[in-house]
Amino acid sequence: MRLTSLSMMVIFLTTLVTCVQQPQETGGSAKGELGPPQGKPITAKLTYAPEVPPPINRQAPAKVVVELEVREVVMPISDGVDYTFWTFGGKVPGKFIRVRQGDTVEFHLRNHPDSKMPHNIDLHAVTGPGGGATSSFTAPGHESQFTFKALNQGLYVYHCATAPVGMHVANGMYGLILVEPPEGLEPVDREYYVMQGDFYTVGKYREKGLQPFDMQKAIEENATYVVFNGSEGALVGDNALPAKVGETIRLFVGNGGPNLVSSFHVIGEIFDKVYYEGGTRFQENVQTTLIPAGGAAIVEFLLEVPGTYILVDHSIFRAFNKGALGMLKSVGDDNLAVYSGKEVDSVYLADKAEETAAVAAAAKKLQAGKLTKEAQIAAGENLYKGTCSTCHQLNGEGLKGVFPPLAKADYLLADKRRAIEVILNGLTGPITVNNEQYNSVMPPMSQLNDDEIANILTYVNTAWGNKGQVVSADEVRGIRLGTKRPPGAAE
Repeated sequence: MRLTSLSMMVIFLTTLVTCVQQPQETGGSAKGELGPPQGKPITAKLTYAPEVPPPINRQAPAKVVVELEVREVVMPISDGVDYTFWTFGGKVPGKFIRVRQGDTVEFHLRNHPDSKMPHNIDLHAVTGPGGGATSSFTAPGHESQFTFKALNQGLYVYHCATAPVGMHVANGMYGLILVEPPEGLEPVDREYYVMQGDFYTVGKYREKGLQPFDMQKAIEENATYVVFNGSEGALVGDNALPAKVGETIRLFVGNGGPNLVSSFHVIGEIFDKVYYEGGTRFQENVQTTLIPAGGAAIVEFLLEVPGTYILVDHSIFRAFNKGALGMLKSVGDDNLAVYSGKEVDSVYLADKAEETAAVAAAAKKLQAGKLTKEAQIAAGENLYKGTCSTCHQLNGEGLKGVFPPLAKADYLLADKRRAIEVILNGLTGPITVNNEQYNSVMPPMSQLNDDEIANILTYVNTAWGNKGQVVSADEVRGIRLGTKRPPGAAE
């Protein structure tokens, strides 16, 4: 039967619409069957965060050998605070792994002889029972080996899955593996590796010394620290991510958890693209992206103006009071048509923007019984900038009629005990300072530890011409224990 011209047109249009409505290829397992490995085996280049291995330029699948060693190491999680991390490769997060879709990966997992626990690895990029966990249980001093084919492209988390799984993950046992599409990712100027994790210590936030893991806090999901790349300050100051105006930045962002979802945001930038959940689809013009525990995302953005861009978990108390804050520093020419403003505001960024070595040095001297007045002043100055200077100003002059001065302030210098109580318990209502009336609110500084309050007050008592007394952590501790705590002031 012959088709009329009209019938043929209808069939053509129907076929065209059907083709247009088909979903895009998603790099699934069928696409990952790209044939056997070609050429000699390749040893994967692995990198510590924030570095990323170079893009893969191969045109054919290969056999890629990945070698990773578990180490249990004591490292700082904050200034003066140590923690026993369990790691893939000696740092948190674990080393970044980069392979090509269709590659056959021969995985070698070693557990250092000094380890006290057995470990394994579950790679979310693996198609197979346990993501490799069932094949990689490794006792201290031993090695396991298994092989998998990278069938699905995307950015995937890997982590330890030895019981108790939550404890192993909470101690830092996670990292990222990127499975590139066969054609590779679009070129960008810089790529960085950033991974969030939540940690649970017996001591409170910034309580000094070696802090043990707290299982009950972990079960209750009450994190002491939420940090990028394994420690508070890992991406600030000299460790900030470098970049230049005009460059396109790609961040491979993971969330090891074990519990908290990340609301990842870069202050002062809008993500041009977000490959959400580490997959192959992207959203455009995104301000903040959710990254689940055990998940990842790829974010890309162009830098139009110079300055310091702040990486945060926008569950914002985590950024400023638990450690989830990093920096990307862009250098280059101003573009006043896009933005006119001052460089990074050190008061707004609190002590995260400052060199904090003095805080760690004072903590070590205190633990050794060798704390000096000079060390207290240096640490206190740093802490003052981040805790007190927003209201009382860097010069201690306060804001006339609003916030009282601390420089040559009779109210402050007259009574050391009262000064400690104000910081511990807060202060509301009218007071007279240097014959002037003030009526504002000082909230309880419950996030500060005894040594931090002592160092801040010692600095304030000796700065700006003040001639006050040295304050010790023991004095603060005694007043903390001996006074009734008001609502909102932590014990």
